[in-house]
Amino acid sequence: MGTPIPDGLPVPRRYWAIAATVLATSMSVLDSSIANVALPSIARDFHASNAASIWVINAYQIAILAALLPLASLGEIVGYRRISQAGLMVFTLASLGCAFATSLPALSAARIVQGLGAAGIMSVNAALVRFTYPQRLLGTAVGINTFAVGVSAAIGPTIAAAILAIAHWRWLFAINVPIGLITFSIAMRALPETGRSQRRLNYVGASLNAATFALLIGGLQSLAHASAAPLAALQLGAAGLLGFALVRHEINRAAPIIPFDLLKIRMFSLSVATSIASFMAQMAGLVALPFEIQRIGRTAVETGLFMTPWPVAVAIAAPIAGRLADRYPAGMLGGLGLLTLASGLTALALFPAGGAAADLIWRMSLCGLGFGFFQTPNNRTLLSSAPRSRSGAAGGMLATARLLGQALGAAGVAILFRTYPATGSNVVLWAAAAVAAVAALISMARLTGSPPSV
Repeated sequence: MGTPIPDGLPVPRRYWAIAATVLATSMSVLDSSIANVALPSIARDFHASNAASIWVINAYQIAILAALLPLASLGEIVGYRRISQAGLMVFTLASLGCAFATSLPALSAARIVQGLGAAGIMSVNAALVRFTYPQRLLGTAVGINTFAVGVSAAIGPTIAAAILAIAHWRWLFAINVPIGLITFSIAMRALPETGRSQRRLNYVGASLNAATFALLIGGLQSLAHASAAPLAALQLGAAGLLGFALVRHEINRAAPIIPFDLLKIRMFSLSVATSIASFMAQMAGLVALPFEIQRIGRTAVETGLFMTPWPVAVAIAAPIAGRLADRYPAGMLGGLGLLTLASGLTALALFPAGGAAADLIWRMSLCGLGFGFFQTPNNRTLLSSAPRSRSGAAGGMLATARLLGQALGAAGVAILFRTYPATGSNVVLWAAAAVAAVAALISMARLTGSPPSV
């Protein structure tokens, strides 16, 4: 197999490598939400309906989830840095295409390409982190990466609003170009070399995986529209059939596209389940809170300010949790963090109309602290419970669990909003608190198992 892969990179190359990884990941995560704020302007400029403009968001999300696991598998074959660099360049060029799009279909097509590039970045991001830092500092490294992902996801709308206040919506995409080129130049020099598998890419499995996830996410997004219920049923039914075919095709393979070999590891599968449930709760809360805050009498400007403590608290908690994750079990840290998140969501659901601003701020902060303390230990355990040779599959599954949880959370919000038109946002907060509590129980189940292999 050649020269053994060293345990992490030397300083200062290690710092340049993590900087490139964080910058690339932040851009790809930001672009999952940054365009939401500009949808009315995009629809107006292209003389399109609001419903049609949603494809600017859908195209990006579907492309990412369809390509994540196949690209993670390809990363194990050709090397993680190649996939990351190729993804970053595709993402950067597609951002330029988005900035110069002349119609809504052209913008949506560019967003599909941009999503494929983002999938290349996200699919091997965690694997590159694992090979950048020595094993003894893996928790710290994952904490840095978790900080970037968590904060980028939360502050996307805020950054978009700031850009739109002084520039055209096209700059939301154009700004990625110089940042992408700078990041690519750093990555070329700093990202670690990793071992490569001798197997070939499983094209049938990759195709089935892409079609299954594309139909699943498309179906979940169709649930947001009452008129699209038949289409949603058709998409979800087709996803179920293709998913069954995918399992039959992949279940006995040594290195399947969906890592069934890793899912047989109890610590890995529980960490994946915890991640899906926790991101469902987080996404549901973040989507419902602007509606709930305005429902209890706050203005749109105040809503934006009151949402800020959540990502700030995540930013504070994630690095601390990273250090603790190197010494304490993820089942305990994650369980306590998710119980804190559930408590924060419950407190928000009970927040009265006309309540004091300080009371709303500490509730938001409690949610952020809880989520920050869960995410880093969970990600560290998920990665370290897989063999180093399967780091790509583990990282791909980590990103897939996050995005799948977010998609399920958003779909749940849409259903509850339709069912409870007057109080939907409050009902969602109660439901999110319940899901967070379930995630805490799943996390604590890991305390009864054997420690992860490293």
